[in-house]
Amino acid sequence: MSHFKPSVLTLALAAAGLGGAFFVQPLQAAEDNKTSDTVVAAEVSKPAAENKNDADEPEIERIEVTGYSRSLIDSLNQKRYGDTVSEQLSSDDLGSLPDVSMADALTRLPGISAVRTGGQAAEINIRGMSGGFVFSTLNGREQVSTSGSRSIEFDQYPSELITSAAVYKSPKASLIEGGVAGTVELATASPLAIDKQHSFVANVRGMYNDRASEVYGAEDYGHRLSFSYQGKYFDDTLGVALGYARLEQPSVATQFIGLAYNDLKDVDGLADDSNGPEGTDSAKEYISEGFEVQHLGGVETRNGYMGAIEWAPNDTFTLKADAFVSRFDSEAFARGYRVKLGGPNAAVANPVLDGNAVIGGNFNRTSQSYTRVEIVNDDNQDYDEVDSFGINGTWQATDSLSVSADVSYSAAKSDFRNGLLWANVAEDATLGTPIFDENVAINYQLNGLDLPNVGFNQAEAFSDIDKVMVSKYGIYPFVNEDEVKAYRLDFKYELDNDYIASIEFGARYSDRTYSNDRSVFEYGNDGAFSATEPPLRLTDDMTTVVDWEGDFNYFPSYLAIDLDKALAAWFPDGTPQPVQTWGNADGVDDAKGYTSNYSWSVLQSGEVYEKILAAYVMVNFDMELGDLPITGNLGLRRVDTDQSATLLENVKGDPSLGAQYIVDGVGIVNNYYAPTIKGIEYTDYLPSLNLNFKVTDDSQIRFAAAKVMSRPPINRLAGDASANVSDDGVINGSSENNPFLKPFYADQYDISYEYYLPDGAIVAALFYKDIDSFIEKLAIDNFDFAGNGFNVPDSIEDPVSGEQIETTNGIYTTAVNNNKGGYIRGLELAYTQVFTALPDGLNGLGLNLSYSYTESEVETTTTLGGDEQTQSLPGLSNNVASATLFYSYEGFETRVSARYRDEFVSEQVAINNQVVNFAAETVVDYQASYQVNDAIGVLFQVNNLTDEPTKSYFGNESQTGTLQYFGREFYLGMTFTL
Repeated sequence: MSHFKPSVLTLALAAAGLGGAFFVQPLQAAEDNKTSDTVVAAEVSKPAAENKNDADEPEIERIEVTGYSRSLIDSLNQKRYGDTVSEQLSSDDLGSLPDVSMADALTRLPGISAVRTGGQAAEINIRGMSGGFVFSTLNGREQVSTSGSRSIEFDQYPSELITSAAVYKSPKASLIEGGVAGTVELATASPLAIDKQHSFVANVRGMYNDRASEVYGAEDYGHRLSFSYQGKYFDDTLGVALGYARLEQPSVATQFIGLAYNDLKDVDGLADDSNGPEGTDSAKEYISEGFEVQHLGGVETRNGYMGAIEWAPNDTFTLKADAFVSRFDSEAFARGYRVKLGGPNAAVANPVLDGNAVIGGNFNRTSQSYTRVEIVNDDNQDYDEVDSFGINGTWQATDSLSVSADVSYSAAKSDFRNGLLWANVAEDATLGTPIFDENVAINYQLNGLDLPNVGFNQAEAFSDIDKVMVSKYGIYPFVNEDEVKAYRLDFKYELDNDYIASIEFGARYSDRTYSNDRSVFEYGNDGAFSATEPPLRLTDDMTTVVDWEGDFNYFPSYLAIDLDKALAAWFPDGTPQPVQTWGNADGVDDAKGYTSNYSWSVLQSGEVYEKILAAYVMVNFDMELGDLPITGNLGLRRVDTDQSATLLENVKGDPSLGAQYIVDGVGIVNNYYAPTIKGIEYTDYLPSLNLNFKVTDDSQIRFAAAKVMSRPPINRLAGDASANVSDDGVINGSSENNPFLKPFYADQYDISYEYYLPDGAIVAALFYKDIDSFIEKLAIDNFDFAGNGFNVPDSIEDPVSGEQIETTNGIYTTAVNNNKGGYIRGLELAYTQVFTALPDGLNGLGLNLSYSYTESEVETTTTLGGDEQTQSLPGLSNNVASATLFYSYEGFETRVSARYRDEFVSEQVAINNQVVNFAAETVVDYQASYQVNDAIGVLFQVNNLTDEPTKSYFGNESQTGTLQYFGREFYLGMTFTL
């Protein structure tokens, strides 16, 4: 039997074993540290009797660690030699686990969790903070988002095209500011860094969703396909990298969604039995707006492209140009029914209460209520574009001075089209003038985090074309465009002394523009049958009766409506398209036939401008205190920000206050508004300190302290402010957003202990963040409108007396930076071990474990469940854990991974976005692969092995929010490598 002896790893050994990774800088740091003990390969000394060559020089047998095990070791090397508190993913890691996106890959790191959208990880949370506090770069460059926020959507970044990822939990001065939670840095290939002269990799995988068969019209199968090439030419002076990745996958879910508790009614007849909101009758209880039961289906298609060309004519100069392009298209339907309980005028019998909230009962329509059941056949289309281009040049000007210049462009566009088709029940749909069926009775009982009990007196009509009629169609597009141009110049000067290794300094300028365009088309009525825009009579060829299956099989059947056929029959001359219009708004003389006020489509459209100039200086340490080696950096970053937004102020047509004739997309003129641009300028100083104390050859302690910032979501800076003067001279105004919003700031501290084992590591870390403020909607009394730039009059004419009366400041409701900050603190533990010292056959076994505990005094409030309740900070789970057990042997590799997070607060999407509590969840994935030969490998994978649903609630689990089931995804594929 062989006796295994772990070797001491030098950088040369690590570099020789990387085999195509692209991590030059951290490994170069390792070269300077000759005492490193990180083991990537094990050496075996055979007994002397077995040595046929030389008894004095025993033959060395090398057991090479490859595949997933190797990727973990590479990641630990990156973490070990980094100069900040960070987590790393190596290229082997990303290539060996075919994650759907980078979000899936990143959730395997300590302290990082994901919010699932449609069953897929899309937004990541770091250390208990939501995606809005996470700053992201690609190849060191700021990335804009299709979401209208600062948080990029990681599902638009194929893992096949990303060669490395780092999560910086502590900043340094040279990093672009913006991440209170952390900074995610993604990188694409540097073709001159590969070992091979030429490399070609192709992947193809088919996929299957096992719940798709339960959803009528859903796709069962999808596929993933990728190609990549890297090559070096002209004596390794020119490198080329090209990549393409395609994903086409079914989007499947079956869901129940409870709606907010936004109405009050005395349902039990008892006086003073509740604690209603201030100013209301305390005998009243809260009732929900209703609920939805839906089948979701569709197809998501992502095409990603990557290219890079790198030129290094000599040892002192390198020029690299790279491009990343992603096109993510989603076409989805939502079918089922939407239940409207009818508000306070509904008749309620046998109510079931949880505290002051009604969670069940019999609801009947009255002449004054809107109680009804709508058959919904919604059509959503989302076309997203992400473009990132950059040119970078580095020049070693002298032995001591290096210069780097970078020019970049990042753009994103989202064209989301929300199409809603409502159908309602008629008494008799065959009549020439059908009558809306007002005999509506709804019985329901919520069951917390389990599906509810429901009953409808119209249940049989839901699938009867002689009863159901299409009554309304609406299209509500959101078009977001975001782009940033950036220019950066960095210098590094090496020093020759025992304390300071180098000084870095530089500057960056960026110019960002964001725009949002809204429009609308509506026809008909969803709460009744319109006489002027009458409902559509359905025919057999337009409809299919859909039955519920699986967990939902007790819900009544309904009609799935062919949208194209229905619209062709309803609009034989073509379906009208949405427009941006005032409609029948105040200030309009001729509404051109519109009867609804659509001014929101104009007022919510506009642009945001952001110009940032940042400069930094940073000192890099490399010294000894006694016998204790210390490395790290101390730096300061100054940031000047100039932000502004367009807005339309309601000045009631007063020309002296800037009123203009503003024409909408259909020629309607409104003279009430004054166009203007408002904003703010501010300067920030962000110091940072990172220290690494090398206690022994195998262990080190890190300490970091910094002031950090995250700017508000870019769409929250959009200007939709308005102010108006009442007849009594009081000025009131409102704005959902605010161009005067300032960043979130935090002082943060980190301390961690890292112990590096042969082929593994144990890491423990503590962190503390003291956050200054958050954004909330606030009503400000006695607001100084004139002092804040609003064009308001000093006096107005009294409509009765005709005399001038002085105006007074009233209430302004807007988004503000509050003073309700607080701490976030936590603990992170991680253990990685590849058991290379076990006997043959077992030495491919390994573990990768992580756990984090996070707590915060920061609380938010919500009234979605009725009485005001406190919620934790969005994105914060007290406990987050991940575990991977893996094994490899002679080309065979298998692993099972589990990710757990306990309850947290995030956003669910119903009729409107609602911030709710999500229940704990555990997501389990499995993968097995076999390398047939050097060129061909096969793979089998199951995502969401236990079919874990998403479940949410309004403050109390008894008040059900979302219950969403996605299904398992099975992958079978092949990899070809040259």
